[in-house]
Amino acid sequence: DLAVEAVRMELMKPASACLPAAAFAILALAPGLAVAQNDSDAAALTIELNSLQPSDGGCRLSFVATNGLGADIAGVTYEMVLFDQAGLVERMSVLDFKELPAGKTRVRQFDLAGTDCSGISRVLVNDAKACDGKGLEPDDCMGRLRTATKFDLPFSG
Repeated sequence: DLAVEAVRMELMKPASACLPAAAFAILALAPGLAVAQNDSDAAALTIELNSLQPSDGGCRLSFVATNGLGADIAGVTYEMVLFDQAGLVERMSVLDFKELPAGKTRVRQFDLAGTDCSGISRVLVNDAKACDGKGLEPDDCMGRLRTATKFDLPFSG
């Protein structure tokens, strides 16, 4: 009878009495969740639009690429879209970032003939046309891409 009474008393407790135990369980698991979040953030290919500079007859785009995917990239090419000041597509170009070793940072520069740097209002990574490397999935170079810029020009992917 005492055991039945104890079970009945537990069932009659308000739900709020269970909250401290639930909160403790969540907090106990939270550090592991934070690590998992940080691990997925770290596993990225980051491309920073570092500068636009006038060049002979065009515009030189400089990028800083950091391969945090954990695998060497044997070759990656991106389709980039440049928009003019009116927001219209000015140009689409496929840029070959070549090989990017795992854990390394590389600078890549591209001269786009006939393009006026001052006329560019934003740059979009439209697609990864190639993403080659042992242990990489075809969509890793786009799906795990993080973009950044060093100046006031929108750059996204």
